[in-house]
Amino acid sequence: MGDKSTKEILESVLDEERKEGNSLYNPKALEVIQQSFEKWKNTVVSEKDRENWEMTPHTIIGSNIPRGLIYTPLDIADLDYEVDLGYSEGEPYTRGIHSNMYRGQTWTQRQLSGAGSPEYVNNRIKFLLDHGATGTNLALDLATVQMFDSDEPEADGMVATVGVPIDCVQDFESIYKDIPIDKVSSSIVTHYPRNTSIIFPMYLVMAEKRGYGWDKLPGSVQNDFIMENVVRSACEWIPPKDDFRVQCDNIEFLRNEVPKWNYVTLNGYNLREEGTSGVTEMAVALANGIAIMDDMLRRGYDPDWTAKRMAFFWAPANDFFEEVARIRAARRLWYRIMKYKYQAKDPRSCWMRCHVQTSGISLQRVEPFVNIVRAAYHALAAILGGAQSLHVDGYDEAYSVPGEESSLLGLRTQQLINAETQVTQVVDPLGGSFYVEALTDDIERRILDEIDEVEKLGGLPEAVAKGWLHHKVISYLLEEERMIEDGRIKVVARNYFRDPNVKEPPVVTQPYDSKIRDQMVDKLKKWRKERDNDKVKGCLEDIVRAGKEGKNITYYTVEAARAGATEGEMRRAFTESFGTWRPPVYA
Repeated sequence: MGDKSTKEILESVLDEERKEGNSLYNPKALEVIQQSFEKWKNTVVSEKDRENWEMTPHTIIGSNIPRGLIYTPLDIADLDYEVDLGYSEGEPYTRGIHSNMYRGQTWTQRQLSGAGSPEYVNNRIKFLLDHGATGTNLALDLATVQMFDSDEPEADGMVATVGVPIDCVQDFESIYKDIPIDKVSSSIVTHYPRNTSIIFPMYLVMAEKRGYGWDKLPGSVQNDFIMENVVRSACEWIPPKDDFRVQCDNIEFLRNEVPKWNYVTLNGYNLREEGTSGVTEMAVALANGIAIMDDMLRRGYDPDWTAKRMAFFWAPANDFFEEVARIRAARRLWYRIMKYKYQAKDPRSCWMRCHVQTSGISLQRVEPFVNIVRAAYHALAAILGGAQSLHVDGYDEAYSVPGEESSLLGLRTQQLINAETQVTQVVDPLGGSFYVEALTDDIERRILDEIDEVEKLGGLPEAVAKGWLHHKVISYLLEEERMIEDGRIKVVARNYFRDPNVKEPPVVTQPYDSKIRDQMVDKLKKWRKERDNDKVKGCLEDIVRAGKEGKNITYYTVEAARAGATEGEMRRAFTESFGTWRPPVYA
């Protein structure tokens, strides 16, 4: 396709496909509908409603997309059933990636595993599996997310908060003790490329010590450079282009060595929760996917081989129909990108497979039990949109990591939707709705427009380096806060139907336990004493050289993990190799 942009490629191909005139509605029928619609609108609808035909819904992390009063075939007059809808497990995958969807197999019910010591989290994982969870979802503590060892000064006050501390291979041995990691898929929320390159090798070394071949391991990591360079608040970063390179090093390693693993979960979720619209969330994730495909092509890999294990992570929030339409739109758009930009031939490589977590930023500290209702609607939208994996937030997540009771309630919410509501018996039950199809089309166009904006800036790594995304986030956050303050965004019990006399229910939060840090520090002392420190030093030097010489760095971090290197030690090797960078917003 030469130097054409993604938007130009897709518009050209779709214009050609639609030349055959296979619109779902014939022109004569549309003329009749147009006449009857105008008559109805001008004689039945009030003058006030005619003047305000379109309104723009405002919600927390909403996309502010205008909506008409009513939708008819006129709003989707160009809809080509074969080109735009089709059937489930058939191009263009708008209606789902499996022919029978949830009739065949329910989505993976994957609740976060809580916060605490490795031993505590091991027990929480077993508790969730015993109560019906079908996958594990490992959140890292703040120190581990920031790549500090538990005994570093920066880790003080962060160990075992919001997740589990992981310093070395031994911690993974405790976390997954007695859990069949070849049968239960593991989602490890590594967030960043560097953390993926450091933490995931420890998981692999743990697995091989238990006798598992890497080719038998199912699961996923995040591995998204947007998480490190835009969403992350930290004291040091490496440059975006280097971080993107590490992201692709991880992809190359995982695709070759751990074939059943999803090597990246393009993380729209945390970007949106940081402060963007649902359109920007998906545009940035898909632009990252495009950048990955381009880089892997430069490395000599076939697009079908690369794309089969790519996954996405979305944040459904309060605008119910938008959330359904967004997932459908992204699934169709990713198919079109893979087929027409990269000429993918394997259907699986065209699938937009996604994990969904209900929106945490939408949850409120006032009247927290209302959050149960919010999360249930978010979850229902994700299912009606066709998600493959789901975490439902606990009502107490506006306060802290969910407790055992609220975590179980989140799991029960999923089970209720699946077993009692019967929404899973029909594939894509909202498909064909004039409103949903028009909204799906609108959102797809808006996502593609933002991808085009990114490409005109030189691609996503370059756009991040220039500060485009940082300033987009800040502008969005400021405007959203203004809309909450002036009441344009209504939040029940916060600024809408607020009752100052309501007594808040007791919410049990998990206090910081300094004893866990003491235990982790003692464990590290013993670990460092018993390992071969000369070998560790050599492995760390190899990481520095690999980064500087352009070699795939992940193969070297695996050797460092085998030797017993800790997370903090490997972080410092990355910094020595790539140097540091300051986001433009902080410069």
